[in-house]
Amino acid sequence: MSIININPSTLYDGSPFGLSQAKVDTTSGLIFVSGQVDWNANYEILNNDIEGQTKNAVKNLLTVLDEGGSAVESLLHLRIYVRGELGDHMAKVVPIIAEFLSISRPAITGIGVASLATPDTLIEIEAVARILT
Repeated sequence: MSIININPSTLYDGSPFGLSQAKVDTTSGLIFVSGQVDWNANYEILNNDIEGQTKNAVKNLLTVLDEGGSAVESLLHLRIYVRGELGDHMAKVVPIIAEFLSISRPAITGIGVASLATPDTLIEIEAVARILT
């Protein structure tokens, strides 16, 4: 069994937090993607609204999937955390997620939470996918 760390150079360095952006288990063919947020390489939030943060979290997720040898079409599960009551954000988040997913249709869990990585972080998206063969 071989496990590979995935840490795209364009994303923030997770090592101070003890994390990798993803782990690939080459035996099972699965990639486990850490929660992606709207952070640049300097750990800074780029957008103050849920729409902008969702788009950048998705962009970061795509970056990690690509570097890990996967793609949207291979997504198995998404877990989407939003700050506050989930229902309050559905109308803004769902169209962005649906556009990103296209016809992939993975299993999805949405969770409203009291806090995320920073007080300004409004959404975090983690995933499990198969690597492309």
